[in-house]
Amino acid sequence: MAVYTQVSAEALGDFLARFDVGELVSAKGIAEGVENSNYLVDTTSGRFILTLYEKRVSADDLPYFMALLDHLAARDMPVPCSVRDRSGEAIHVLEGRPACLIEFLPGVSVSHPTVTQAQAAGAAMGRMHAALADFPLTRANSMGLNTWYPLFERCGHALNEMAPDLYDDVGFTIEDLLSGWFHEELPQGTIHADLFPDNVLMRGDEVSGLIDFYFACTDIRAYDLAVMHSAWAFDASGRKFNPAIGDALIRGYEQTIPLSSHERAEFNALATGACVRFFLSRAWDWLNTPADALVTRKDPLAYWRRVKVYDPDLGHRFKSLA
Repeated sequence: MAVYTQVSAEALGDFLARFDVGELVSAKGIAEGVENSNYLVDTTSGRFILTLYEKRVSADDLPYFMALLDHLAARDMPVPCSVRDRSGEAIHVLEGRPACLIEFLPGVSVSHPTVTQAQAAGAAMGRMHAALADFPLTRANSMGLNTWYPLFERCGHALNEMAPDLYDDVGFTIEDLLSGWFHEELPQGTIHADLFPDNVLMRGDEVSGLIDFYFACTDIRAYDLAVMHSAWAFDASGRKFNPAIGDALIRGYEQTIPLSSHERAEFNALATGACVRFFLSRAWDWLNTPADALVTRKDPLAYWRRVKVYDPDLGHRFKSLA
């Protein structure tokens, strides 16, 4: 979450008047994340999240995301559905951006998850994948394998300002992944593709919410777990790996969907791909985030450093991973 687009109190009040949600009491921009503009909105009838969708989220994709959340909610998954206005519309325009008013879910995201919390989160992903097995819509992965090299080229040699030889090292890794990716060989389905700790709400050791489905797509199921593993099992710097957390995520996931021997064999390669994907999007944002945006930039190298855990050979070869 973040704030790129400013919304005045007057504009927000007029927007809320379309809904049966009471009158505006307060609104506060949320700085975490980097994708959309988000506000915590309190009204006389409750609390909501207002999301304005920025350039990475196409308005054409919003019906897919809303249908996905409705599908999960109907299967008792803890997800935030959109709030519809009096005419039944969920998708609107505010300050020139597509916008939705979304249910607020209780809970907190944990920055230092315990093994018990990690197992609960992995179990929630397994249940989510099972609940989505009959979801009828499909969507290509907007940050999938075929986007990595073009994004890498757009970042260009400015990457070397972050670490020595980084441009060449990342380029080599992407080419290696492209040559051996197994997109049609592993089970696919609808995945979250971004289930970081800040997208899982906890109440104690229980999962109370899964949020921010705006990268959801049709892709390799085990890749979704690999994304989660790379996000949960390291400290914020990417230097310290906690295998107990990673094992707990997988153990929880397998309570619902056991991994095949093929998925296990390719898991580290999937996780390397996850590291490259998030390194690239963070690098692009690091190089291009507007100076006046209310947004917390995230260190791209924190994701690149994870690569040496999943592929120790690269860790020994690359100066940028020293």
